[in-house]
Amino acid sequence: MTYDFTTILDRAGHDALAVDAIGAPGSGYPAPDAGFDAIPMWVADMNFPVAPSIIRAIKDRLQYPTFGYFSPSDAYYQAIIDWHRDRKGVGELLPEHIGYQNGVLGGVVSALTAFAAPGDPVLVHSPTYVGFTHSLEDNGFKIVHSPLVRDADGVWRMDYEDMERRLAEERIHVAIFCSPHNPCGRVWERWEIERAMELYAAHDCVVISDEIWSDIVRPGVTHITTQSVSDDARRRTIALYAPSKTFNLAGLIGSYHVIYDDYLRDRVTTKAKKTHYNSMNVLSQHALIGAYGPEGRVWADELNQVIAGNVDWACDFIESRLPGVSVSRPQGTYMLFLDCTEWCARSGRTIDEVLGAGHRAGVCWQDGRAFHGPCHIRVNLALPLARVQEAFGRLEGHVFC
Repeated sequence: MTYDFTTILDRAGHDALAVDAIGAPGSGYPAPDAGFDAIPMWVADMNFPVAPSIIRAIKDRLQYPTFGYFSPSDAYYQAIIDWHRDRKGVGELLPEHIGYQNGVLGGVVSALTAFAAPGDPVLVHSPTYVGFTHSLEDNGFKIVHSPLVRDADGVWRMDYEDMERRLAEERIHVAIFCSPHNPCGRVWERWEIERAMELYAAHDCVVISDEIWSDIVRPGVTHITTQSVSDDARRRTIALYAPSKTFNLAGLIGSYHVIYDDYLRDRVTTKAKKTHYNSMNVLSQHALIGAYGPEGRVWADELNQVIAGNVDWACDFIESRLPGVSVSRPQGTYMLFLDCTEWCARSGRTIDEVLGAGHRAGVCWQDGRAFHGPCHIRVNLALPLARVQEAFGRLEGHVFC
């Protein structure tokens, strides 16, 4: 490896919610028992040093001593266009198709409120990213869940009959699509996206496609952009991206949409502008340029190798050492979605007791019920492998025992 994915960072006191929330009053993440340090495995950020090209890009900008009003540079748009062309196989992307968003969820809300009114139904798959749940509930929309199902091989799949029934019965005209899926980790195949988009087209749905995880996929697995599967998908889809998941830049704030259709883009852009706070930070612009350059590409490729190794180690450990705990090996993201149903039934312990035992042992994981997993736990594997191994050793010795 060229870059550092093994150093164990002490993030305490360095603006890290993943660590600073642990033990904080009312956070829901209690401090571990004496003798255990906290291993942050809940919120979806990474415990690796960022790509050096990002630090250099920010340092270079800091050499000039003004930070006034600005407009996104040509270099910003070109970096996105080049990244999507070379990493996602997307041609014909132009600067006018790209628009800044204060976070992917900000883009989701702009799109929702541009095409639906409070009380309107919105289709999402479940398990469901908790950010979607809050965005929908906070703005008064009716959430309609279409559950994903695991096939005979344990792979999460969309239930197209269920989707079609709910679209028809609820007269739904806006849907949120998550690709790759959070928290299940599916990287949808082309035929799966095509079939979903055919259903959305049949019911005249505007599709909000969250593709923030699209750069974190296993080597050998290809992310298919939603807008690329058909001319109609390109026309009806609002796609949302950010370098924040890939490069751990959430604290800098900076996401963007890709919208090809003029009407959709005008509606979303107008809605976002009317908030009067949807504007870019100049340092986040330079961070994106540094991330999406040649060095950032090599760093991202190495990151995917590291995450795939962590995923394989953890899933092999679960399968061989934690009987009764089930997991579908994710193809994308760095999250596991553990199903503890069988283990809880065997042991007579509740999911609350399992979560609490993990926290006491310093494994700071996340309650999967917030994601509509009834007996599930979400686990972040974007840590040095030594920390992943330490965490699962504690789970075996102090939780699933």
